[in-house]
Parts: sequence; C-alpha cells; structure tokens
Amino acid sequence: MAEKRNIFLVGPMGAGKSTIGRHLAEMLHLEFYDSDQEIERRTGADIAWVFDLEGEAGFRVREENVIQDLTELQGIVLATGGGSVLSKETRNRLSARGIVVYLETPIEKQVARTQRDKKRPLLQTKEEPKEVLERLAAERNPLYAEIADFTVRTDEQSARSVANQIIEQLGF
Repeated sequence: MAEKRNIFLVGPMGAGKSTIGRHLAEMLHLEFYDSDQEIERRTGADIAWVFDLEGEAGFRVREENVIQDLTELQGIVLATGGGSVLSKETRNRLSARGIVVYLETPIEKQVARTQRDKKRPLLQTKEEPKEVLERLAAERNPLYAEIADFTVRTDEQSARSVANQIIEQLGF
C-alpha cells in the first residue's frame, strides 16, 4: 500500500470485529488495535470492572478518548467497541480519518457468538440476551450504516473470508 490508510471496523458485539481485524491487519501488513483492549491496557483492568466502577457513561468517555488517540495513527486496522458509535464525535472521527467497514451480523449469530462470553457487561443483566441485542441493534445499526463506507455480512463466512472480501472492496 503506497499510502497508509486506516480501516475502522464497526458493528455489534459478536460481529467478529476483533478476529476479522487481526486477519485484515496481517494480510495488509498494518498494525491492529482493538479499542476495548486498549482501554484495558490503559486502565489495567478489564472492561467489566470499568463498567462496574464507572458505569456505562464513564466507560464511554474512556472509549471516546482511546478512539480519538488511535484514529490519529496512520496505517492501522481498528476494531471498535459496539457502542462507540453512540458518540457523534467518535462517528465524525472515524468517518474523517479512515475507511469505515460495517460488519453486519444477524441477532441470532450475535446470541450464539456471545452466549458464553462473560466479558460483555451489557449482556450481564436479568434481561434475555436476545432482547438486549435487539434493543441495541435498533439504536446502533442506523449509526453503523450512517458512517460506513461499505457493509459486509459476517454471518456464514470465516473471518479470513470476510477479511478477503473487505480487501476486494477496498480495491487492494
């Protein structure tokens, strides 16, 4: 790649942003970052602990700051947290500083992929995971679509196959 472009992956939890992002970065010889992992690295605590201590509002402030910093880098693939698009500033930064790829995934796949994962604070409630995911989708899917340069469905493909599809769409 002659010019160092950034690729930002957005989409719901369970879409495969981190896994696909790692493949994509490897295939394109770019640095990979995951905004949630970066928050954990900076705080020295896991996401669930940050949620417990600071609530979702405190977590979102940290997320916005991390994405602000990471989007200033060049030549990266960034897997964002599912709720990062709730911030208008973050949506603007993602749109302005790279190519945004929306990884679209049906609710049923999200439920299957997240059912054993205890590191997802928004799913650690008395509410059924499917209901939580449907509510989040209604709120967030239009925001993913709003900033996406293009959308790729991730439901019936391997992570490497999705990464190849993204590379084709990018024209690399």
